[in-house]
Amino acid sequence: MTVAELFPTLRRLTRVDKLRVMQFLVTELAREEEPTLESGATYSIWSPLNSHEAAHTLAQLLESEQPKPNA
Repeated sequence: MTVAELFPTLRRLTRVDKLRVMQFLVTELAREEEPTLESGATYSIWSPLNSHEAAHTLAQLLESEQPKPNA
């Protein structure tokens, strides 16, 4: 069945059923977007722990900001 064939049927649905169809489609799209994790697999995760370069960059940024006078 093509999308063009679905449209007339979808138009005849009640408001509640149209919302259910939308919820179904959004759930399906979200599931396709989510990365799948395999059981027993090892995944690397980035952590800021021991990220001295990032800490130095942040410190420079904070030092470079000029204090704003209170209005």
